[in-house]
Amino acid sequence: MSYLLLAVGFVLLIKGADYFVRGASSIAAGLRVSPLLIGLTVVAFGTSAPEATVSISAALEGNAGVAVGNAVGSNIFNIALILGVTALVSPLLVQSETVKKEIPFTFLAGAALLVMVGDRFLQQTEETVITRGDGLLLLLFFSVFLYYVIETARKGRAEQGVPDAGPPPEGPLWKQSLLTIGGLAAVVIGGDIVVRNAVVIALDLGMSETLVGLTIVAAGTSLPELITSLTAALKKEADIAVGNIVGSNIFNIFFVLGAAGTIAPLVTSPQIAVDIIFMLVITALLLVFASTGLRIGRREGAVLALAYLLYMIYIIIRN
Repeated sequence: MSYLLLAVGFVLLIKGADYFVRGASSIAAGLRVSPLLIGLTVVAFGTSAPEATVSISAALEGNAGVAVGNAVGSNIFNIALILGVTALVSPLLVQSETVKKEIPFTFLAGAALLVMVGDRFLQQTEETVITRGDGLLLLLFFSVFLYYVIETARKGRAEQGVPDAGPPPEGPLWKQSLLTIGGLAAVVIGGDIVVRNAVVIALDLGMSETLVGLTIVAAGTSLPELITSLTAALKKEADIAVGNIVGSNIFNIFFVLGAAGTIAPLVTSPQIAVDIIFMLVITALLLVFASTGLRIGRREGAVLALAYLLYMIYIIIRN
């Protein structure tokens, strides 16, 4: 029964995120926001809504291993597998601003998290704690990121003389607003179902909460990013495909873990530091790939996908 409920939860998460992204993207397009900024903000927030809901629900229920593992595992899944597979389907062009600012900001997010848990890993303590102070600091970083995105959008529109707003391209504003709110409600309900049943399955299989968060839950909550990026790549909208992943990873650490850690201190295995280090390595790899010719080709995509496969083998053996 738990497996069936888990599947139902994932369906609600994926469809809810899809409706949320469609409605919010339509509204953003009506406001004349650039595709890259839509990917970094509206689409990234929508596709990260499952991670946020699952991690915050897990924190409230005392399942910190799921909360932290979900955020870190989703970031690894996003870069290594989603961008890898997307680049294999259709090579991705990357804007210079993404290479200079957004990807380094993603690396900063991971580095900040590693600093918070790294000393406890080195001391080999039995548990790692992300305190409320750490959570508030992550939320402060998130506010800085939002300020940067809003200022970038404002300056871009001012330079191009773009009008403030127009009608949403896919229907009236009230209809898109209802679509957005309904999608968000489905995400919240689905997230709660996923957390409750993932923990039950973990206990039945003898898996740790952190491992379940890094694998089953991370993959399930990252399905919206996978679908969104593949669809964008097939439509030759690389800005949204790359911006979605980069923005989602920033949201996952700064907002998701920041909010979850502020709600309740997150106690998890110190081994999560190893996973954070791997996340930093593939983020640096993404930066190198994107810097060479401002594109992520099929060869680079294959390397990223292979890295994810090797990581999966490692954490299964570790468990």
